[in-house]
This record gives sequence, structure tokens and C-alpha cells, in this order.
Amino acid sequence: MAFDAEKEIAKLWAKCQAAQTSIRNTHYNWRQAAIEMAGDGADEEAIAMKGWETQGKDTAKTFFPRLDVTKPNFVERVGRIFVGHWRNQGAVVRLEKGEDENEIFIIWDRCPWPTWAKNFGAPMEEDAKGCHHFLETIVEDVALFTNKNLKIETQKAIPRGEGSCVRRLYLEG
Repeated sequence: MAFDAEKEIAKLWAKCQAAQTSIRNTHYNWRQAAIEMAGDGADEEAIAMKGWETQGKDTAKTFFPRLDVTKPNFVERVGRIFVGHWRNQGAVVRLEKGEDENEIFIIWDRCPWPTWAKNFGAPMEEDAKGCHHFLETIVEDVALFTNKNLKIETQKAIPRGEGSCVRRLYLEG
């Protein structure tokens, strides 16, 4: 039987999409379970933020082996790790250079997470805050690991109806 590259790529793509779906389903299913376990009057947003933070701490650990503070363009290299991570999640994301090498913009033109939040009944503002908290947690752990004053700010967010997500990643000071 001859090797059919198109067929094999299509199979791999389908498996990748299935894994992405599983990741998002797991996130929102644990969110729902945690809220139900917390009972009436639970602060749903606080529960969600703790989940995003926990995921951020775990994800930050995957950044550490790829960080080398002795190489130039540290902020851009961290931005590239973010881009790769989010592309693996099914997002369309890119980098734009800032004013100097200590600033980069990460721009999500499309992200599947708001759709999942909506499908599972999570508020869009929670999705926007959760994603920022996830990214901020990663940046805080990377800053601690590298002894760099790395920061991130959200300037626009898809779940807020702003068309894209724009995050400024920069070294402060």
C-alpha cells in the first residue's frame, strides 16, 4: 500500500483537534464540578480563577527548559513560546514587535476558548479574566525563574467583543 501524505496529515489533524476538544471539555467540566461541590452561594468566578491559576503554574513549568536569559531578545523568545502554546490549543495567534526588544505584542486573531466558555455557560467576562489570570500566572513564574521583571497586560479581548485579544508582554524598569 502506497503512503498517502494527505491522508496521514488529515488523520493527524483530526487527532490534534480531538485532543484540543478534550482539553477544553475537561477544563469546563472540572469548573462545573467544582462549583457544584462548593454548593449554593459559591463564588463561581473565584473557583474559575483558581483553576486558571493552577493551569498557569503547571504550564509555566513547560517554559523553563526553553528559557535562556543569556540570549538576546528575551521578551520576544518568551512571546514565541506563548504563540506555540496557543497554536497548539487551536488559536490563530501572532507576534508584533514593540518599541524595542523589551516589548512585544501577542495578538490572537481567533481563539476557541470563548466559544467553549459560552457552550458551557461560563460568562464571557470570566473567560476574559481567566485567560488573563492564566497568562499572568505564567509570566509571574517565568519572571521569578529568570529574575527578570516580566509583565503582561491585556489590552483587548475577544470575549469582550473586541475582535481580537492583544496582550503586551514587556520588561518593566
